[in-house]
Amino acid sequence: MTKLLIKLFIKNADATTPKGRELFGRLAGAVGIICNLILSIMKLIIGTVTNSVSITADATNNISDAGSSIVTLVGFRLSGKPADKDHPYGHARIEYISSLIISFIILLIGCSIFKESVIKIFKPEESLFNIATVIILVASILVKLWLSVFNTYLGKQIDSKALEATAIDSRNDVITTTAVLIASVISHFTGFNLDGYMGVIVSIFILISGINLVKETLNPLLGQPPTKEMFESIEKKILSYDNVLGVHDLMVHSYGPNTYFASAHIEMDAKIDVLVCHDIMDQIERDFKSDLNIHLVVHLDPTILDSPEINELKEMVNDIICEIDRELTFHDFRVVMGEENKNVLFDVVVPPEYKYSDEELEKMITKRITEMSNGKIFTVLVVDHSYGVLE
Repeated sequence: MTKLLIKLFIKNADATTPKGRELFGRLAGAVGIICNLILSIMKLIIGTVTNSVSITADATNNISDAGSSIVTLVGFRLSGKPADKDHPYGHARIEYISSLIISFIILLIGCSIFKESVIKIFKPEESLFNIATVIILVASILVKLWLSVFNTYLGKQIDSKALEATAIDSRNDVITTTAVLIASVISHFTGFNLDGYMGVIVSIFILISGINLVKETLNPLLGQPPTKEMFESIEKKILSYDNVLGVHDLMVHSYGPNTYFASAHIEMDAKIDVLVCHDIMDQIERDFKSDLNIHLVVHLDPTILDSPEINELKEMVNDIICEIDRELTFHDFRVVMGEENKNVLFDVVVPPEYKYSDEELEKMITKRITEMSNGKIFTVLVVDHSYGVLE
């Protein structure tokens, strides 16, 4: 059914493009609205005929789910808008905002169910049990189960937090309705009202899933590092170009799903003509845009390779830094020769949440270099911070 709908309404859309993502999102939103409205109408009719408050209340929940689908639909519509003067990096992050709204809806539903369930524990009500109730609950479970699978599949196709949130919402509805059905059956045949106790368990599960979803949605909004695989693939690709000796200060910013801006410093032999270096840098930037859809800006760091004296000083600094901590790295190593003294300039990269402050580390390295050179080398260093990767 899922693949048939994709074939009918999306066809050959590229899920990695903004237009393709919008089409997938619009399909998910439209299907969610239709299914939830049908369920709500059925439950309202049967709830009115059988005078069942629980079914009528469940119809209201389906109407709120239809509202979530509208949020998804609008979110994808707005996130697909092109960049403008007020939003030069595009609108793709709106998808995260729509996911956050759905997360809060899940939390509100969880709080509401918890409150009602606690009241039912202390003030139990007689459960209404008839064949109509069973039929409508089973139908609701099947539809919501399919919606969960449907949104999960579409969410994986376009890597969408919003559709993942919608899928979790549908899954929670399946669990809630199943719990209501089980409690109704047990209560009918045993006479013991489990409705309130089952509701508390289900509401706690919904609240936990809602909190986790809020965390997952907030991380990309606040700014999280790239995955380790992405970081390493970018480094590997840059190093594959001729004359590129090293890469550092790589920073990757996400402005929404499949919308990345990045910058990096690349090292090349200082003897290579600057125009040749510029051509290589242009080629790298063009290839990243066309191959990976990453807007990359590279900066050139010329490196002297054939000076024995500079290489010796570089080796000395490397030994000192490794002695302090092997997690530290350095780059942009330069030497300014004087008649009697020398100035060494370089950047030291520290991992996140490092044990020493920038000032403490700078003093430690400067002191060791001064001691080993008998005061003939002056150190000028900058402490850089690694922004890390997601493991």
